[in-house]
Amino acid sequence: MAELFPRFNLLKLGWRALKFRKTSPLPCSAQTSRSSSSSSCGPSSFGLLFDIDGVLVRGRTPIPAAKQCFRKLVDGNGKYKVPVVFVTNAGNSMRQTKAEQLSHLLEVEVSPDQVMLSHSPLRVFTQFHEMCVLVSGQGPILEVAQNLGFQNVVTIDMLRKAYPLLDVVDHNRRPKNVVPSPKELPQIEAVVLFGEPIRWETNLQLIMDVLLTNGRPGNPVTSLHYPHIPVLACNMDLLWMAEAKNPRFGHGMFLVCLESLYKKITGHDLQYEALIGKPSVVTYNYAELLIRQQAESLGWTEPVRRLYAIGDNPMADIYGANLYNRYLQSTRCARAQVQAQGGIAGQVAGDVQYETVDDAKNSGKVMVGGSYEHCLPEGCSSILVCTGVYSRDQEDLAPDQTVTEQRIFHGHRDFRFDPSLIQPSFVVHDVLEAVELVFQQESCPLE
Repeated sequence: MAELFPRFNLLKLGWRALKFRKTSPLPCSAQTSRSSSSSSCGPSSFGLLFDIDGVLVRGRTPIPAAKQCFRKLVDGNGKYKVPVVFVTNAGNSMRQTKAEQLSHLLEVEVSPDQVMLSHSPLRVFTQFHEMCVLVSGQGPILEVAQNLGFQNVVTIDMLRKAYPLLDVVDHNRRPKNVVPSPKELPQIEAVVLFGEPIRWETNLQLIMDVLLTNGRPGNPVTSLHYPHIPVLACNMDLLWMAEAKNPRFGHGMFLVCLESLYKKITGHDLQYEALIGKPSVVTYNYAELLIRQQAESLGWTEPVRRLYAIGDNPMADIYGANLYNRYLQSTRCARAQVQAQGGIAGQVAGDVQYETVDDAKNSGKVMVGGSYEHCLPEGCSSILVCTGVYSRDQEDLAPDQTVTEQRIFHGHRDFRFDPSLIQPSFVVHDVLEAVELVFQQESCPLE
């Protein structure tokens, strides 16, 4: 029982962390006045990472401040004043489709090159592209998988049609009369989870069949294959905000179910080859690549020095931005140490860079769009808005209420609970206030 008290104090600290309004990794003030600086902006050196759900939209409804914000972010010709990338954990569409939706909702031109979905970093996981992979999710997942580079894809629907006796929870979908002979599919070598599916029971059952049979779901389970075939999961959000008054289940909830089922049946933990999407570092590495590309398209010749990540979910947007900032600081320190010893920055080992970065299954170790010596940003500030998952009303809880880890840490099982990582650099009301704050910090007029 005595062991519970230190843990309770740690969790209580984590909850209180959200009540602080200023803990920036960069030397800046927490003032959130809507007045812009009148001084000249000079050479800009920062970029903006926007979450979408809960920041720009609620379901299909734009948040009013979002349109106002983006009217200020573009000039009279519709050109962005600074590099902008939309980083969402959604993954049930193509980048082109999401860009068109955002263009319509925000009334500014959004390019597919500015859109990063949860599965986008899978483009660099080339070691899996020639494998036969089972994909789960909804939307055009076959097209999504092929667009990412996967060449041999099996969907859940393809699997249940090949083996009609596997999906029997829904009695109406069971085979009637004569059972058709199963089709022989190639052995499945990996599982890619793009997002929450529509029929959870079907997806859970068939994914378990694949894992338990080492990729041959038509065969009986004669022995446990452990470790199982690789599993890559995109989007770990337990909850997300739509039009409803309260958050809805996200793909993270589906992962909790799958992990629990695998543990219950086998006695072993489900293992992930990689966890992709916020808050993983690989996601922010990929976002930084897109920011660099956007800066080049704007004609910038100097590197982007600072990033500002704006989100509504402390467990994804804030945790991820702060984790990435920790990675940046760790990398800078490691490079400085190597240079001090007479080496060059490119000799920094990947393990040194990630010593203080808790990123499940080392998924952050995938360098994206650059070498170890390319100029990384100096830091990444996290800005929490109150129009989505997080609300300032949460601060009004009585201090003597019981606080549990389940209540505080909605992050994925494989990410360590660290109260400092859910503490935003700034808390503001909405996305317009967030952008005005950033431009004020940068002494750059927004109008």
